[in-house]
Amino acid sequence: MEKGRILFLNGVTSSGKTSIVEALQARDEVFFYVVANDLFQEMVGEKYLRENYWKYLSEAILLMYHTAKLFSDMGKNVLIDGILVERAEIRPHYQRLMEILRDNPLDIVEIYCPLEICRQRNIARGDRYETQSEEQKALMASNIAYSLRVDTSLLSPKQCARRIIETLFP
Repeated sequence: MEKGRILFLNGVTSSGKTSIVEALQARDEVFFYVVANDLFQEMVGEKYLRENYWKYLSEAILLMYHTAKLFSDMGKNVLIDGILVERAEIRPHYQRLMEILRDNPLDIVEIYCPLEICRQRNIARGDRYETQSEEQKALMASNIAYSLRVDTSLLSPKQCARRIIETLFP
């Protein structure tokens, strides 16, 4: 059986990852199952997250990558909506992702948006704090081998989705 493709949409909060996921899901060309940091975080009880947020979130993130691998191994395409953050609890995060998915077709897409626009989006959303994107950017893994970069300050989610499909699924 041919393995499904895994697309990791990597970017800070409010960069537009989830909006692009929704735009990709609305297209007809390629169907994706979605795994996301937020969904896996919800699997951890609030008690544990309050006790040691990064420890338990890090465990959930690694489980998310194994889940993506399972879907891919079963021939299903997968979108990962997340961020490669280098924290002590999960370091080396990027390397661990690459080890878990070493036998699966993986493309990492940089979802870029200027931090000032992310800050404005955080304020407008109301469910993020103003400087959350900047703090995540400071923790983001470096030297990531991206297959593609899309800029959500220049392109709509629908346009980003079209560019991703046209570039990575010719």
